[in-house]
Order: sequence, then C-alpha cells, then structure tokens
Amino acid sequence: MTLMEKFPPQIGFDLRLVPTDLFINGKWRSGATGKRLDVIDPSTGSVIAAVADASIDDAVDAVSAAHAAGPSWAATAPRRRSEILRRCFELMIERKEMLAELISLENGKTLADAHGEVAYAAEFFRWFSEEAVRLNGEISTAPSGANKIIVQHQPIGVAVLVTPWNFPAAMATRKIAPALAAGCTCVLKPATETPLTAYALAALYAEAGVPDGVVNVITTQQSGPVVSRMLHDPRVRKLSFTGSTEVGRKLLHEAADTVISCSMELGGNAPFIVFDDADIDAAIEGAMVAKMRNGGEACTAANRFYVHADVVDEFSAKLAARMGAMTVGAGYDKATQCGPVINRKALERIDDLVAEAAGRGAKVLTGGKLLERDGYYFPPTVIRDVTADARIVREEIFGPIAALTTFTSEEEVIAAANDTEYGLISYVYTRDLARGLSVSERLEAGMVGLNRGLVSDPAAPFGGVKQSGLGREGAHHGILEFSETKYIAVTW
Repeated sequence: MTLMEKFPPQIGFDLRLVPTDLFINGKWRSGATGKRLDVIDPSTGSVIAAVADASIDDAVDAVSAAHAAGPSWAATAPRRRSEILRRCFELMIERKEMLAELISLENGKTLADAHGEVAYAAEFFRWFSEEAVRLNGEISTAPSGANKIIVQHQPIGVAVLVTPWNFPAAMATRKIAPALAAGCTCVLKPATETPLTAYALAALYAEAGVPDGVVNVITTQQSGPVVSRMLHDPRVRKLSFTGSTEVGRKLLHEAADTVISCSMELGGNAPFIVFDDADIDAAIEGAMVAKMRNGGEACTAANRFYVHADVVDEFSAKLAARMGAMTVGAGYDKATQCGPVINRKALERIDDLVAEAAGRGAKVLTGGKLLERDGYYFPPTVIRDVTADARIVREEIFGPIAALTTFTSEEEVIAAANDTEYGLISYVYTRDLARGLSVSERLEAGMVGLNRGLVSDPAAPFGGVKQSGLGREGAHHGILEFSETKYIAVTW
C-alpha cells in the first residue's frame, strides 16, 4: 500500500512534498544512523511518514553549521534581518491552509485550532521583524562624571532550541524568530511525534532568504544524548526549551556544566477561579477556551477549576452541557470540535487520572470513559467534587478533562491555587475589578487571564514562575533572551 493510499482524503495537499530529512547548513540529508522514525496520525493510529534519525555526529555538524554562519548573520544589517523575518511571516500566511492541515494530521488537533496556531506562529515572525530594528542600547554619564557608560545588546551566539509536540509550529517560531532577530543562529530539535511541521517550515525559511546554516533542524530518537552533546559543545551559548518540568530540570543540570544561558518554558497546573459575582455565561465561554483549546493539550490549559459554592451548581451544569455536546473525531475532519490526544500513553494516563479521582468520590458529569475506536480518543469530561489530594489536581492533565472543586472564601481559594510547584498561568472570573486585580497580584503565576480564557500574544511576555520556567518569550523580552549585554566605559 502506498503512502497516499492510506492518506486521509480530507487533506488537500500531497504529503510527499514535505521534507523528511535532516536540514543542516541549508542541505537536506539522511541521518548517520541510517534509521527512520515513524510519524503517527493520532486520529487513526496509522503511520503517515518516516523522518531521518540524527546521530550525535549529525548534531555536531548542525552546531558547526550554525557556528560558521554566526558571524555573517550577526553582521547582517538589522533591516535586512527584519525583511527576511517579515517574508517568513508572509509565506506562512500564504500557506496557512497546508500548514494547518499538516499540523492537524501529525498532531491531531482540530482544523480550527490548527488554523489558530498557524496565525499565532506566523505572528512571531511579524512581531520580531519589527523588534529586530529596535534592539536599542543606552548611553549615559557615570555619576562621578569620569566617563560615559555605553550599553549594547549583542547576539548571544549559537542557540539550541528544543520544542514539544503540542504546538509544532508556534513553539518553534516563538524561539526561532527572536533568535534570528537578535542575530543568533540555531539548531532546532522538534519532538519526534510532530516533526513534519518543523521540516516544512525549514524549507519555507530558506525560501524567505534565511542563509544556509542560520537555522538547522534535526530529529532524533536519542534526544537525551544528542541534546547533551550539543550542550557540552563550547560553541553553544544558549538553550531554549519548552516541555515538561521533569525534563527541564535535567537539562538545567546539563547546561550548568558549561554555564549556558537557559530559557525554560515548563509545565503548568493552571487554576481557573470563578467567584460568586462572576458572569457565569462569560466564565463558561472562557472555560471552553482555557480548557479545550488544543483539546486541553497545552501548558496554559485550565487544570483545576475552583468554583464558589454559591454558583457551582450552575457553572458545572452549563460546562458539562457544553463539553458533553462537543463532536469528537479526526482532527482534520471539519466537523470535529475535539480531536484525539497525541498517543496511546497519553490516553491511558488520562484514563487513570479520571478513574483515580472518581475512586476518591468525585462525580463524573459527562464523559469519563475511553472511546472504542481507531486512534487515541478520550471524550470531553467534567468531573465534580474532586478532592485536593487527587492526582488530577496535583498533576498536569494535558487532556480534555475539567476537574471541579468548590470554595467559599477568597483566602481559601488563593491558598489552594498557590499550593503547587507550578506557576505558569491562572484564570480569574469576577465582576469586581478591584477584587480581580488584587487576587491576580496574589496568585503565584507568571501570567493571569482576568475575565479572559486566552492570554497568549506575541506582543506579551510569556512565561512562568516557580518550577514553570525561567525567562520570557514574546514581547521585547523575547529578543533579550538571545542577547548578551555589553558595557563599555569610555571617556571623550
């Protein structure tokens, strides 16, 4: 059976046009291991492609290419870098249909979510095309009057970028765009679950005018050893990682050996707080976005719902009705409102979390059981009266499950919301703006959605506190993560 014979008929492009080899120094090549890594369609469980498997030597070659391209790219005029990034944005928008279908195919997310991701991912190129020409320094007079103080922001150097499977386009462009804007070169290692989007975009960058060696892309089955080798290469000066806190801790240990600058966007356990004075219908709309965007497979997904006892009956009934009515199916089917999770392991873990919470007395209002069909499907689920010691409250769910508990006082809910090692994002719904801002300040989170279920914006600093990460992506902060600050003392 040929690849195209088992290819979903809903897809409107030829998958054989998408590169599947390593992209190093502007050239496509097979991995030195000689092996290929299967890419699975989560909607069916079928193999749709096989990509090259990079060896440690391939990774070193990618670092060498990035290092060799570094001086020329750093010396490229900011306006020229800006124009290339702008062209990357334009090409992504021109090909948004193909890119959305490709994301949906290898990731499983709905076409609506995939289209949203492409628009979001492309926007990082537009935003940082504008930031590239605004990396301004400073000049001042020393308080003593003895000299002038000049401050410059210079490219940090070769950057290793490690991205997850849940947003295969956006997690890459959120790193590549500021790196290139700052004058850095990079090696991207995307997740093996969703590598096709990264390779399709690599071809697009080259078409937009990104010089050979500036962006290199490798996939590997040996993620730990390959990344470790790159981090111990003295030519690498930056690591930007998005993924689990567990893996992030290990990478920080690795990076410490050579004192590499690290930006870490790690796990979350987002509380979604609904006060008794909240607009319940608005809170439901916000919950549907915060929980069900990308099928709940997002670090920003609402994980724990804390609903005031006076409104919990209304909120839980309305949320269960909305989530229970969602159409579950293949991500690339236009009728689908909730696609599959990424793989069998994720599916079984979600099932265990729901069963464990129910075993502690929580009540399943809708969903709650595996769907028996090809692919990796779990229905949108609402589970109420979840106890504080349930795993579903302590761990990041990463699936279409809303776990609800009640509270009666502001102090109680703030304490509960902060009772976690994570601190990426929180959501608050209240009609009282003074209360909302006061609570937002007291929540231990890098971001807060106040009467909003969506906060991600390339123009805003994205990142968390505690064990949810280090540094910020997006905004002007994002380009500074790829810059070294140099101070020059001068007298004239």
